[in-house]
Order: sequence, then structure tokens, then C-alpha cells
Amino acid sequence: MDDKMKDFLTFKKMITPMIIQVLFWIGVAAVVIGGFVSMFQYGGFWKGLLMVLIGPFIIRLWTELLIITFSINDSLRIIKNNTKKDTE
Repeated sequence: MDDKMKDFLTFKKMITPMIIQVLFWIGVAAVVIGGFVSMFQYGGFWKGLLMVLIGPFIIRLWTELLIITFSINDSLRIIKNNTKKDTE
């Protein structure tokens, strides 16, 4: 069996970071569309403008925090593997 497939089937390779990237773009599109819709409603121009300008930044921060969690997991796995090699 190929190592990549084995890593995938044993949950050593995470697919969630790729899914998070897709969710980022969906979130950005939703915030921008929602901001433009809000801009053209009565009295919502400034609220919509803030959504368009600040919304993608907040979505980016949220998705980066999620990806950091998986990055920490990968780093800990590398440390574990290196430590295991040193003790053998």
C-alpha cells in the first residue's frame, strides 16, 4: 500500500486544513455579498461597507486559528517521531 494512502487511512494525514481553505473562500463570498446587500438597504450603507471591508479579515483570522490547531498537531507528531528515534 502506498504511504500516502496509508497515512490517509490511519488519520496521520489531515484533510481538514484543505476543507478549511474552502470554507474561507465561501465565508469571504458570503460576507462580501451580505455586505453589498446590506449597503443597498435603507440605512444600512455604513454597516454594509464595514462588512465588506472588515468581514474578510475576520474570516481570515478565524480560519488561521483553525489551521494553527492542525499545524500544532503536525509539529507534535514530528517531535514524537524524532523522540522515538532518539530513544531507540
